[in-house]
Amino acid sequence: MTRPVDIAGIDSSIRQLELYLVADEIEPLLSALRDIKADPENESCLTRLTSAFDDLGPRQGAVLTYAPYVGILLSDDPFEIDNFKIFRDGDASQ
Repeated sequence: MTRPVDIAGIDSSIRQLELYLVADEIEPLLSALRDIKADPENESCLTRLTSAFDDLGPRQGAVLTYAPYVGILLSDDPFEIDNFKIFRDGDASQ
């Protein structure tokens, strides 16, 4: 991956998704998150996450509600803004 991965953000996302959604219905997404956690530099893990997210259909909104870090992982960053700092600290000033 071209940007750092916040392992705590992934852990929190997995916990929230398992707590609030039916894990069996989102297992490919959870599996992709676990793979990113285990190998954050592997681009194929992000590709799997993107595909699993696309396959969720109407469940995408629930995933982003309970695990907003997933949206950060999936987003483009054309200006190379430190979104991880913003997510973690809530500070948008640079």
